[in-house]
Amino acid sequence: MSAETPAASGQFTRRRLQFRAWRGQRPFWAGLFIIFGGLPIAYFPYANLRIGHLTLAMATTAGAGSLIIGVLLVVLGISLWFQKHIRVFAGVAAILLALVSIPVSNLGGFLIGFLFALVGGAMAVSWVPGEASEQELRADAGVHGGAPEGAFPESTVSGPAEGAAATGEPNDLSGTSPANGANGRHSAG
Repeated sequence: MSAETPAASGQFTRRRLQFRAWRGQRPFWAGLFIIFGGLPIAYFPYANLRIGHLTLAMATTAGAGSLIIGVLLVVLGISLWFQKHIRVFAGVAAILLALVSIPVSNLGGFLIGFLFALVGGAMAVSWVPGEASEQELRADAGVHGGAPEGAFPESTVSGPAEGAAATGEPNDLSGTSPANGANGRHSAG
């Protein structure tokens, strides 16, 4: 492609909008925070810090535990991106793994990984799917000209009305209808 190709900017814009739509339908930022939390937890126990000629090894006896916790956090973060229905499980598991990482892996990756995993887990637990916008609803309006899907039943059955609907009385079994003056309060006696 040359720099003069007009399709390049349109394709970039289209891909960016597709990614934005994909990102908006799942707990993307929660997964990213959890991944960022898992990386320092897994890395620091195996890192060597060099200060001049002095090498400081931060390896702990629980180095394998740190690696397992870090890898599990990265896997939970990625699974949040592709399986949004496990958000509560992944969020609670990320919070628990972040708490376990404090004694196991150098204060949870020197508190960096701990805080990222804790915030990401809380974001995952609190995320809920958004409401569809009016543009999406108009685009999804199908055969019936924008009417809801159940508005036109496939078959109609006419028969005698039964119960309160036939007599015209309200179908309130609790006796707390505003029509009878109870105003939503129960009376004893």
